[in-house]
Amino acid sequence: MSEIVIRRASAADAAALASLAARTFEETFAADNRPEDMAAHRATAYGIPQQSAEIADPRMATIVAVTDARLVAYAQVRRVPPPSCVTHPSAVELQRFYVERAMHGTGLARDLMGAALDAVRSFGGRHVWLGVWERNARAIAFYAKCGFVDVGSKIYMVGPDAQVDRVMVAPVAL
Repeated sequence: MSEIVIRRASAADAAALASLAARTFEETFAADNRPEDMAAHRATAYGIPQQSAEIADPRMATIVAVTDARLVAYAQVRRVPPPSCVTHPSAVELQRFYVERAMHGTGLARDLMGAALDAVRSFGGRHVWLGVWERNARAIAFYAKCGFVDVGSKIYMVGPDAQVDRVMVAPVAL
């Protein structure tokens, strides 16, 4: 495998990012969700227009990992009001964090998290928060290893299906 480059996404990445985002969401959650709910979520969250708008949004930072001219992971950080269980000052959301299954165990997730935390700092964040599906034990364990602690819950919609996300927060070293 060639070197992995982690960088901010550009407008030219929108199509590849839309494909990666839909694929990794499917890899992660399809076995535990109804196909029609997954399709509804993909249709509203992962198209080229959506990714283009998110890449261009100044309140967001989209970070991609690229190897052999192919996107293999991404993270998105955004400045939005946190849920009420996040009481930490200057909290910035880690909205999405996905690594292709074939890249699990390579250290890429750790490196991508470092880049995501750099983006949080660039937004003035002193804390980072995220929502993770309560049934995604692998992700919860990874986030705990990165210093995140559970502070509550929120609802996340997958199509019309309301699911419970654990809300986790970590301090961001300056």
